[in-house]
Amino acid sequence: MPIYEYECKACGHRLEKLQKISAAPLTDCPACAEPTLSRLVSAAGFRLAGGGWYETDFKSGSKKNLAGDSGSKPASSEGGSAKPAGESKASA
Repeated sequence: MPIYEYECKACGHRLEKLQKISAAPLTDCPACAEPTLSRLVSAAGFRLAGGGWYETDFKSGSKKNLAGDSGSKPASSEGGSAKPAGESKASA
């Protein structure tokens, strides 16, 4: 649920309210009880910089399409447990 910021046009009181997107905006000011609250447009709590993540990001040289490479995968991307090969699950 997003946090909305409101400001009263009558007394200048500002507040934040956690609301559903589908919820109706608040209208009554909790400080002066006037129906003059308006929702403000404010910055998000996080920022996504850049154009996004692409397959060619952080690749060097001739490696432009790693999805099509026939090379071996790193060990960290394979499924399974992180135990050494000699141990069984029952010995834990």
